[in-house]
Amino acid sequence: MNSPRAEPNFLPPALEAIALTRRFADVTAVDRVDLRVGSGEFFGLLGSNGAGKSTLIKMLTTILPPTEGNGRVQGFDVVARSREVRRRIGYVPQMLSADGGLTGRENLILSARLYHVPRDQRVERATEALTFMGLDEAGDRLVKTFSGGMIRRLEIAQALLHRPTVVFLDEPTVGLDPVARHAVWDRLRDLRMRFGTTVLLTTHDMEEAEALCERIAIMHRGQIVALGSTSELKSAAGADASMDDVFAHFTGGSVEEGGTYREVGRTRRTARRLG
Repeated sequence: MNSPRAEPNFLPPALEAIALTRRFADVTAVDRVDLRVGSGEFFGLLGSNGAGKSTLIKMLTTILPPTEGNGRVQGFDVVARSREVRRRIGYVPQMLSADGGLTGRENLILSARLYHVPRDQRVERATEALTFMGLDEAGDRLVKTFSGGMIRRLEIAQALLHRPTVVFLDEPTVGLDPVARHAVWDRLRDLRMRFGTTVLLTTHDMEEAEALCERIAIMHRGQIVALGSTSELKSAAGADASMDDVFAHFTGGSVEEGGTYREVGRTRRTARRLG
């Protein structure tokens, strides 16, 4: 097992996990994970289904309490200071979160209300978010008329309305065609460049991880088994290794057919609706 590589010294941590652990009965989903993600970093979290990625994110976003260990976001403990953590994060789940029966603008104004954006700022922030995500011309159309890529950009806009410093993205381009996928990538790059936002991304797409992430952690059976830049991980996996080779190398050369019936069904429904 490779020792995790520390983030560059000049980046103060935006996210920290210290021996973070989560057990479900006799199953240890996340096993004493140590992780530091620097402020403004674009960080990738890879792993097979069942590796512990989603459970780790649920603990860092205060959705799920840890069994042991600690997690911090911007220095705030995810259990003791959960309200402060939630004020500072945005979360884009894999499942569709936009309401197809509302317009893009209406979805954003509703999200602004849920995020406790002051009433007199909601319309302005919704308009700014539509423009930033390249949706200003479609803002007053019903979301059910949007393409998959437009829906994903709208959902990212929803997560940004309260101006979080850290954004979690769970499989942000699942089910999208290559053109839509690259459009989402461009907006994510703009997000980081313009606002210095820290982004933690989960993906099964090795091309996506390599295109976006400065560092990548690979999880396997609840533990981080590799951590570094794509070039470092490729060097460790062998000469001329691709990211697919890296994934196979650090996860034992096998793809685990994980995920419950409900999870598989949810992923397929998401892909179908976005497509």
